[in-house]
Amino acid sequence: MTKELAIVGASGHGKVIADIAEQLGFVVKFYDDVYPSKTHIEHWPIQGTCADLVALNNNMSVVIAIGNNTIRKDKALLLQQHGFSLISLIHPTAVISQYAAIAEGTVIFAGAVINAFAKIGVGCIINTAAVVEHDCIISDFTHICPNVALAGGVTVGSKSWVGIGSQVKQLVSIGNNCLIGAGSTVLKNIPDNVTAFGSPAIAKASKA
Repeated sequence: MTKELAIVGASGHGKVIADIAEQLGFVVKFYDDVYPSKTHIEHWPIQGTCADLVALNNNMSVVIAIGNNTIRKDKALLLQQHGFSLISLIHPTAVISQYAAIAEGTVIFAGAVINAFAKIGVGCIINTAAVVEHDCIISDFTHICPNVALAGGVTVGSKSWVGIGSQVKQLVSIGNNCLIGAGSTVLKNIPDNVTAFGSPAIAKASKA
């Protein structure tokens, strides 16, 4: 039986998610609000807008391939309200502990490691080769970028973004709606709604 998967977001991020989905046996169908000004992403046709997908009302499984955390959350809530099921995708090369917990709508990319008793929330992105160590808690709609390393017991709040190549010391807490700049080393707790970067990372500004 053919498994169809709607991917909302026809971008570079969407391409990688489509590749994972096809490796897992899905037939992908793209939807993006740029349609009809854009009709294809590589060889995949774009079927319509997000509103067109909602209008189908066929309970198709869906993944939101949008990097912006707020927009990803808004689209996910809209589709759930219309009966669509968010599913999680895990690349075959990712290493996931049997004791880790991964909520719906999360995508885990190639080479990522999720260790024992880590908890990953709804609609998260755990990007290529990221390491989420034991007992970490990643809240809903957060993006852990490629090659990030989170040591044991780290907490990252909802809708936060941990930039590529960053490292976070064990037991450190990063708040909600934070942006951690690329290549940062986070040694101390970061409060909500803050942009922080550097080595060690220092809060530079409030994040709207």
